[in-house]
This record gives sequence, structure tokens and C-alpha cells, in this order.
Amino acid sequence: MQSSLPLTIERASGMPLHLQLAEQFRAAVLDGRLQAGHRLPSTRDLARELSVSRSVTQAAYDQLHAEGWIEGRTGAGTFVTDVAPLQPAVRRHAPPRADTGVELLTLRPGIPYIAPTPDPGWRRAWREVSTQSPPRGYDDAAGLPALRAALAEHVARVRGIACGPENVLVTNGTVHGLRLLLAVTRQPGDRLAIEDPGYLNAVAAANDHRLEIVDVPVDEDGLRVDALTDDVAAVYVTPSHQYPLGGRLPVARRNELVRWARRTGSLLIEDDYDSEFRYDVAPLPALAQLDLERVVHFGTLSKTLSPALRLGWLVASEAMVDRLATFRANSGDWPGWPMQAALLAMLRDGYLDQAVRRGRRLYADRRTHTCAVLAPYGEVIGQDAGLHITLLLPDDVDDTRIAAAARDAGVVVAPLSEYRRTVEGPPGLVIGYATPSTPDLHRALTILTEVLSRR
Repeated sequence: MQSSLPLTIERASGMPLHLQLAEQFRAAVLDGRLQAGHRLPSTRDLARELSVSRSVTQAAYDQLHAEGWIEGRTGAGTFVTDVAPLQPAVRRHAPPRADTGVELLTLRPGIPYIAPTPDPGWRRAWREVSTQSPPRGYDDAAGLPALRAALAEHVARVRGIACGPENVLVTNGTVHGLRLLLAVTRQPGDRLAIEDPGYLNAVAAANDHRLEIVDVPVDEDGLRVDALTDDVAAVYVTPSHQYPLGGRLPVARRNELVRWARRTGSLLIEDDYDSEFRYDVAPLPALAQLDLERVVHFGTLSKTLSPALRLGWLVASEAMVDRLATFRANSGDWPGWPMQAALLAMLRDGYLDQAVRRGRRLYADRRTHTCAVLAPYGEVIGQDAGLHITLLLPDDVDDTRIAAAARDAGVVVAPLSEYRRTVEGPPGLVIGYATPSTPDLHRALTILTEVLSRR
């Protein structure tokens, strides 16, 4: 069935209908059949033309909007955006090396998709900032009071943490917040437990503060609490989506971890990594809701909007926030007013919630496709949440060699061994599916499977 747009439905193709529409739409824009500024039919009218349900056309429009191909204009309709040219295709038979100048396709984890053109919500936030005068003198070292109040409402609503603005401190992101916390609360030689495999930037922060790192194994549910020793002063943990294996710390083990912290007097550092993007159930309540006196909770915009914003927050007891703010007032190290004011506008306008909902729809489709393509080559784990999956490979495979071969073929992917320190485990690849455009993701996965087939 064909519509007045250059779109055709092939029900026997096996490809989901909304993905068919999105793929054909991109091709029509790239080859000039659809021009920037072209007004599109409503989802209802397009569904009627194609004899499909409106949910199909709405899902196609949602994906195209998330990728920046189309935009809605209040009261006017939906229009084709002025999309910049895509990355050059990678030659299959003569794969480029990194030093040839050809842009690599990246499947590194932890970076969201950034549309080529800003959407109306983003522009509205910055227009609001541009109409305001900056504060007189220096602003609050803990963050703008109105932003802290808005963030307290946000984390209470989406993460279940009962807190007020006095419990919130605005940061330059998770790593910045972690370094601030370690500088204020830890002494050289203190023992800090970190998941292994785990987040290497947390390891680097601990090393810079001359802490003794205790590597703690993880299993399919996340951090193994039974492996903690009582002489550990603090624990860095990713309970919502263990990085990089993807385990989810169950309620019983969360309770066990908090009981252990209360008994030993240790501090729990909760990196709320990837909590926004769950595809099986609603996001799990945060560890910090169990005991805000023992847990410091970190959130960030890196996975929802962009890591380049360098903006996040921590939630802790009022006494801890006061200690951190006092330390920071002397160092002058906190986010600038314009970015804080823009985030406040995004929260008040509902833009952040909208971006998360849009991202869930986009990434859910990409996750399904990525898992289906890679399943024949190993065991796929960690697929219930986040922006990446982990592909476990047979024990005799060198994941570093596979990653190097993929890079030679034009695709950047992370070997699982890169995240291991002392705890042994199977080889694998940590594969992010969020960063590239959808066509580039399909190309990158095709190249990667060709490399895996030759292993």
C-alpha cells in the first residue's frame, strides 16, 4: 500500500511497519524526494492512506522526531527539517584504518543519540535564559535554589527519594560529584570498594585521591554484597543497571547492602547509571530512598540529553550537602548560571521528561534490533535497560583482538576486558546502540558481525 508520500508498506517483509516507514522517509530526504520544510500529513491521515493503525504512523513519526528528521510546529503541523548529510559509508572490501581520515562508526556505550538539529523544547529553554539577567555577584555554591527545589521534586517523582532542596547539590556530572565527595569525606589510604568489572572513571578518581581500591565481583544481579569486607570505608555501586554487565540489584540485596553499611558505618555511593531507560518494567526505586544518611545518590544529564552539558546532581543528607557546599565555596568549582538556568527551564517545561520518553521509544527499537543481530555470536546480557548490551563470547576468543579488527573495519567497540581489573570472567564486547543514527547503527552492526564471523 502506497501513500501520497514516497512510502510503501510491505507486510510480508518481516520488518516492523513503523521501521519500514522511518527507513523509507530517511531515504526520501537524502535523495531529495522530500525537501526541508515539506509539511507532512498528520499521523491519522497517513494511517488512513496506508491502511495501517495510527500507532504505526505515530511510532514512525516519534522515531524520526527523536532522530531530528522532522519537527512539530505548534498550530502548524509537522515538517521535514534541514538535515545535514550523514557520515560517509564505510567501504566493505577495503576497510579504512583510523588514520585514513574516514570517520569511524562508534558503538561505544554511554552516549545518547544527539539529533542533528535542536528541537523546540531545547530552543525554548535557552530563549528563556536569554531573557534573564545573570545573578548579582556569586551564586549559591550548592546550586540555584530554584533548581535544587525542582531537582528535589524530580528525583522524588521519578526515583522515589523523599528529599527537599536542602538535600540536593548541583554538579558538573557524576565524575565531578564523585571527586568532590572523595575530597571531602575520604583520606589517603581509605579503602573504597568498586565493582569489577566496573566504571573506570571511578577507579581513576579513587587513584587520584590515593585511596586503596577493593575490587568486588558482580554476578547477574549486580554487586555481590557477601564479598564486601568490614574494613571498607565506602562502596561505589551502580544498582539500577550495573556497568557494564547490566545486572539489576534486587530488593533483598539492596536491603542487605544498606544493613551492611549501617553496621560498618560505611558510605554507599550510588551512581544511578542508565536508570531512566528500562524496557521491561518501570525504573526501579533508587537505593538512596532506603537510607539517605548512608547513601549519596548521583544523577546526570549525560544519558538523557548530552554528556557535553557537564551537568548533574547529587542527593544526600542535609549535613553532607552543607559540607560539600562549604568546600566548594572555597574552591569556586561549580556549574555556571546559564546551564543551571536552562536545566530549570527544561524541568519546569516538562522537556526533560519528554526527552526521556522519546529516548525510551527510540532506544527500545534499537535494542531489539541489536540483540537480534548479535544473538548468533554469543550470549547477550544486560538488555533490559540502558543504552548498551554486553555480548559474552566463548572463552577462547580474544575480545581485544576482535575490537581491534572491528576498528580496522571502521567500527569502534569496547572489549569487556577493558573494564576488568583483578576479577576474572569471560571475554565479551560492550556495545552501545544509542549514539549513531539508525542507518549508521545498521551499517555498524553489519560490519561487526562480519568481523565476528571471522573470529
